[in-house]
Amino acid sequence: MKYILVTGGVISGVGKGIIASSTGLLLKSLGLKVTAIKIDPYINLDAGTMKPTDDGGEVDLDMGNYERYLAGISLTREHNITTGQVYKEVIDRERRGDYLGKTVQIVPHVTNAIRERIQRVAKIPVDASGEEPDVCIVELGGTVGDIESMPFVEALTQLRYVTPKSDFFSIHVSFVPAIHGEQKTKPTQHSVKTVRSAGIIPDLLACRCDKPLEASTIAKIALHCQVEERQVMVVYDMPSIYQVPVLLDTQNLVSVLTPALNLDKIPRNETRIKKGVEMWGLWKDTVVSRDDPPVTIALVGKYTELHDSYLSVVKSLEHSAMKCRRTLDLQWIDSELLEETADKAAYDSAWAKVKSANGILVPGGFGHRGTEGMIAAAKWARENNTPFLGICLGMQVAVIEFARNVVHLSKATSEEFDGDAEHQVIIFMPEIDKTKMGGTMRLGLHDTHFQPGSEWSKLRALYGNVDVVSERHRHRYEVNPAYVDKLHDAGLNFLGKDDKGERMEIMELKDHPYYVGVQYHPEYTSRVLDASKPYLGFVAASAGCLGPIMKEMVQRNTNGVCGKPHA
Repeated sequence: MKYILVTGGVISGVGKGIIASSTGLLLKSLGLKVTAIKIDPYINLDAGTMKPTDDGGEVDLDMGNYERYLAGISLTREHNITTGQVYKEVIDRERRGDYLGKTVQIVPHVTNAIRERIQRVAKIPVDASGEEPDVCIVELGGTVGDIESMPFVEALTQLRYVTPKSDFFSIHVSFVPAIHGEQKTKPTQHSVKTVRSAGIIPDLLACRCDKPLEASTIAKIALHCQVEERQVMVVYDMPSIYQVPVLLDTQNLVSVLTPALNLDKIPRNETRIKKGVEMWGLWKDTVVSRDDPPVTIALVGKYTELHDSYLSVVKSLEHSAMKCRRTLDLQWIDSELLEETADKAAYDSAWAKVKSANGILVPGGFGHRGTEGMIAAAKWARENNTPFLGICLGMQVAVIEFARNVVHLSKATSEEFDGDAEHQVIIFMPEIDKTKMGGTMRLGLHDTHFQPGSEWSKLRALYGNVDVVSERHRHRYEVNPAYVDKLHDAGLNFLGKDDKGERMEIMELKDHPYYVGVQYHPEYTSRVLDASKPYLGFVAASAGCLGPIMKEMVQRNTNGVCGKPHA
């Protein structure tokens, strides 16, 4: 196993996740099998409200970057290691008597548990080959020097010590600010000094900056940080984060990694090498900057002031726009501003954006706040033939809107919004414990079966006319089965259901350019080179190119189940 450790210094949010993912992508282009581990020093057992994995774990957002860049991999909950997990493991061992009554300490007991976990998780197969990976990218969250990360730094130092020199490589990501036009190297010097004093010796520096560094700046960093100039990568701001791998490739990152890790001695078959080369060529063609006409998407949500709440949604839209060769113009609209109780000026401005958009997207969420605005947006899209995509809560509000205005159940709502309402067309899933919040959702990968008579479905065509799709879920509420027939008879088609045929997973209007709702979260399986099908159809319909996109998806599909990673 080859380990590549990515640490960060100077400031948080310096871009470790993108650099780790980009490094992994370049290694995959060589035909290597790559996996990734994210270490988060927080006390939580999991990320709680972030990103679900196939196995139902909730993990850090950086895990999404790994999966989006490292085409064809699907990580597990174990690939996100937290302080809480490690301490719980050590305490459980102590309670069982595994330490034979000895005093349990950070060193060696906690550090050993960390090291053992990294070595075990690194070997878990993550792609369709089912084989053990060749390289594991390990990203240490936070900034080196933080008190929370000290046990992990010590454990990683020990891992480097017990690992052959040619099997461990350390990348330190630092920030080089420019003050009054002068590029300052001192923060990076101090950051490298800190990480070296902790026992981690950087083999390569990734210098984040606004603009390319001057030759004299690079030389100064190399001299004072005791690396060669070729070991200083300049990672300046790019038009798109998807262009960072190309930037690193132009600076010959692979030529630095190959001799240091003896990558050319790792056995690879010709098929994997060929796929790597093809994948890299497609990546460079897909992410290149374009001057295409924009496609305007109105994202109507309740958390629009915190854009990271919809990070996976935005990434899926970006992947789809790139596939459609269009520039994404994303309009953030607070759903509360679409309600009649909103300030008049804000109300008019928000509705002007909705009405001028090429497509309307209502993503997931929880709670009653802002949902009347979402319902109003769904109604506008339905009545004005504007492409619409509803995700989880977005599908549920579209069902409520249809029930109210087409089926004439004027007081139709969700049990989440009004537990005493007469027409609860959306209900709490019966198996969920209503008394708890944490860990009570339907999570992870579940199959959805297209129903007989759905051959006309645009979404089914986008999936390649398969019978079953497999996508990740994260929800507590669902469409009330008691109202399904009434809604279906009025024209709201529930085309996808769960294994038992009881849970509504996909809804679609037939005589509409694109009006689709899904109970699952397809954004979690979207990839740069394999855009999520519901999002791709939505963006393509909004851009006026849905026909060719559907035709391509049908022609290229060779598998019976979509949504799962491919080799």
